[in-house]
Amino acid sequence: MAPPPGHVFHAAVRDLVTPPAQGTLSVTVHGDDAVKVVAFGFAAGEELSEHTSTLPAIIEVVSGHLVLTLGGEERDAPAGAWALLDPGLPHAVRALEPSVMLLTLVRAAREPL
Repeated sequence: MAPPPGHVFHAAVRDLVTPPAQGTLSVTVHGDDAVKVVAFGFAAGEELSEHTSTLPAIIEVVSGHLVLTLGGEERDAPAGAWALLDPGLPHAVRALEPSVMLLTLVRAAREPL
């Protein structure tokens, strides 16, 4: 069943992806002309090596515990941590324990509602 127009709602973001026993799992939660939202599940010790994005990005740690390297600076990121990354900022992610992270890529600004 398609959601009603005008919004997307998830009652439990932490349940969108389950951290695997090994590796990293990603699931696209939403994508349109304005934003793309991806949920990541990380096994303990897994990481996304340093990379950049051409788009502004928002990282939210939903559960678990991550270390974010943002522009060469390590940040402790337990559940509830949030970061806004400018385009081109080198960044990396490492899971200290099984974790779920939500990544939002901002493609375009929308008109105010």
